[in-house]
Amino acid sequence: MKAISLLDETRQVELTDMPEPAISQPNQLKIRIIEIGICGTDREQVVAGYGEVPQGTNKLVIGHEMFGEVVEVGADVKAFAVGDYAVLTVRRGCGQCTPCLSNRSDLCYTGLFTERGIKGKHGFETEYVVDEEQYAVKVPQELRSVGVLTEPLSVVEKAVEEAVAIQTARLPQEKEGTWLIGKRALVAGLGPIGILAAIALRLRGAEVIGLDIVDETNKRPEILRRIGAGYIDGRKVDTHKLDEQLGQIDFILEATGVAQLSFELIDALGVNGIYVMTGIAHGDRPVCITGATMMQQMVLMNQIVMGSVNASTVHYAQAVSDLEKAKAKWGSLVDEIITARMPYQQYREALDLRSEDHIKTVLQWVQQDNPLG
Repeated sequence: MKAISLLDETRQVELTDMPEPAISQPNQLKIRIIEIGICGTDREQVVAGYGEVPQGTNKLVIGHEMFGEVVEVGADVKAFAVGDYAVLTVRRGCGQCTPCLSNRSDLCYTGLFTERGIKGKHGFETEYVVDEEQYAVKVPQELRSVGVLTEPLSVVEKAVEEAVAIQTARLPQEKEGTWLIGKRALVAGLGPIGILAAIALRLRGAEVIGLDIVDETNKRPEILRRIGAGYIDGRKVDTHKLDEQLGQIDFILEATGVAQLSFELIDALGVNGIYVMTGIAHGDRPVCITGATMMQQMVLMNQIVMGSVNASTVHYAQAVSDLEKAKAKWGSLVDEIITARMPYQQYREALDLRSEDHIKTVLQWVQQDNPLG
């Protein structure tokens, strides 16, 4: 079968041949890949040759934002049948620490985890994959056109869940199910993660403002307006004065991966506010901050700044639930996050496709009836 792989020797991404996997354990299922979303990690693998090949091999199949159809199940598989749609989580635990032994490898202590398509385990950019049932989450038929968004949304779900859990733990009068209602949330960076974060936060009743550096007429601010959120062009504001412009900001979700901006945005956080970073910055450029002022603010205003990465099956299931709610509330708007679908043979073009007009690019391994949902 065909696969898109990072070659260990050349650190180049190429279309390769791989043996088709077969079920070897009764708790496994075999999935035919329908489509794979492309993200910054995939593009970094192309540009920088990033990725760790599995032991004993000379290549790493890339791709981690998958959506597929179950074509075979092992004898012990209970929750899936042939014909079901499914997504698989990315990270596989170290087998040593408590989180990993509880299927929460997203919180691994040892760092000895593997990640499909990224670190030591083949990914999903191929025709078929086999994995254990415990890593699979079912996707209903009505989400076929947007099921590939489950993985990026799962990252949002974890970030939001952790923020809300922390806030309601230290503010006993608040309840997890309602804490975000009426709260003001700033989402920095309107790529797929940021837009999906805005959707998830609006579903929970938050007042949402998105921050990016695109024109008001761009597709990204347009989507925000249609879900009842606001937009700020970061080129036209002083980030140090955002709180003066917006008022109390209770929650900031950062999805830019820009280190300087990420630290500057702490200044905008309000009293008792919480800030979650999800972007991953690269390079070694120094960041200039006024450390004493920042520390005073965080201490005197009871603020929390934290990072969040990856997700568990719990968050994938919540992502599926939120996709259903978003489709029910806003119709085909969610589909519009996917701005390009291409056959897998055009992987080079797809991996190079990055502009203000594109949000999420998807590679198709099985042609859908309606290529844009």
